Amino acid sequence: MEKGIGTYKERTLHASLKKFIEPDMDKHEIKYKSFVCDIKNEKGIYEIQTRSFNTMRKKLEAFLKDDIVTIVYPSVRDKWLIWIDPESGETTKKRKSGKKGNALQIFPELYKIKFFLTHPNLRIKIIEVDVEEYRILNGWSKDKKKGSTRAERIPVGYGEIFDIECADDYKMFIPEQLENKFTSEMFSKAAKITLNRAQTAVHVLSYVGVIKLIGKDGRKNLYAN
Repeated sequence: MEKGIGTYKERTLHASLKKFIEPDMDKHEIKYKSFVCDIKNEKGIYEIQTRSFNTMRKKLEAFLKDDIVTIVYPSVRDKWLIWIDPESGETTKKRKSGKKGNALQIFPELYKIKFFLTHPNLRIKIIEVDVEEYRILNGWSKDKKKGSTRAERIPVGYGEIFDIECADDYKMFIPEQLENKFTSEMFSKAAKITLNRAQTAVHVLSYVGVIKLIGKDGRKNLYAN
C-alpha cells in the first residue's frame, strides 16, 4: 500500500497549479532545449516547484537566456491532516494543523538559486494554497507520526498571490513594523518566523539589494532598509 501511495506524491497539487496557471493543457509538458517545461505559452515558461529549487539550476541556465521564466511556488497557508494506515489503507478524520504558513516559507528555496534572482528574465509567483495533506503512519515515534512520509497534498482553496518581477518587489517581505535598523532576531520577531528562517530571508533580501549590511550591534549583523 505504502509504495503505491508514494507514487502519487505531489501529483495532485502540481497538476492543479498547472491548470490554475494555464487551463489549456496543450501548453503543458512542452519539450524545449533538451528539457520539459511544465508550461510554455505566449507569456513565457512556467515551472511549478514545491521544493528543491537547486534541481532547477540547469533549466534556468538554459531557459533564462532567451525566455521569461516564472517559478510558481505554492505556499501552504492552512492545512488539514489525514493519516493513512500503511497496512489497511484506512484513513483518519481530517484535523486542522495548528501551524499556519505564509509566503516567507519560500526563502530557504530562493537561497538555493540566489545567483539567478537578479536575472531580468526571472519571475517568482508565490500562491497561497490551503491543502488536505495525507501522511502515512510510518514514522519512528510511538504514534508513528514523527518522521512520517507525506503521501499527497490536495489543494482545497487558494489565497493571495505574490508576484516578484524585479528586485524592488522583494520589499513586500520586509515587515512594516520593523525598525529602519535591525538584526535578524528583530526581523524574526516582526515577521513571526523562526530565527533560522529569518536569517535566510535577511541574507536573500541583502543579496537582491533591498536591505544592506551597515555594521554590527555587538556580535550581531545590523541591517538597514
